[in-house]
Amino acid sequence: MKFTLSWLKNHLDTNADLEKITNKLTMIGLEVEKVINPADVLADFKVAEIVSAEKHPDADKLKVCSVNDGNKTLQIVCGASNARAGIKVVLAPIGSYIPAGDFKIKKGNIRGVESCGMMCSYEELGLDGDSSGIIELSNDAPVGVSYVDYAKLDDPVI
Repeated sequence: MKFTLSWLKNHLDTNADLEKITNKLTMIGLEVEKVINPADVLADFKVAEIVSAEKHPDADKLKVCSVNDGNKTLQIVCGASNARAGIKVVLAPIGSYIPAGDFKIKKGNIRGVESCGMMCSYEELGLDGDSSGIIELSNDAPVGVSYVDYAKLDDPVI
């Protein structure tokens, strides 16, 4: 069985922290195999906005996007069909770990164009949702904030 800490706390009258709760569950005979907090894996991801999206000069299905991360504008090559100017997205900056692909984002050169990050789908983040393209956040999503904070993903799964 899997459940989130917030769900459990909705059913308990307690202010105990995660460690105390998992220890107590084990003591009463409910083995806690592991605790996974999506916030730990997704800490590097940010809300960003695509400022422009132009056709890649040497690839029909790629776009060269200018992406505002709240501090600077990055150039990112993207193959998602829904990448377009004006949408808010989830940005994996250089150095971010992509859980579903088991790799880290590096500065790259894609068909002769420098790419400094990646815009992500739900699948790439190991989350449920439509993964036919990159994640499109609501227009009021604040650029530059942590995606974990924006999506309220800091809820450990027991």
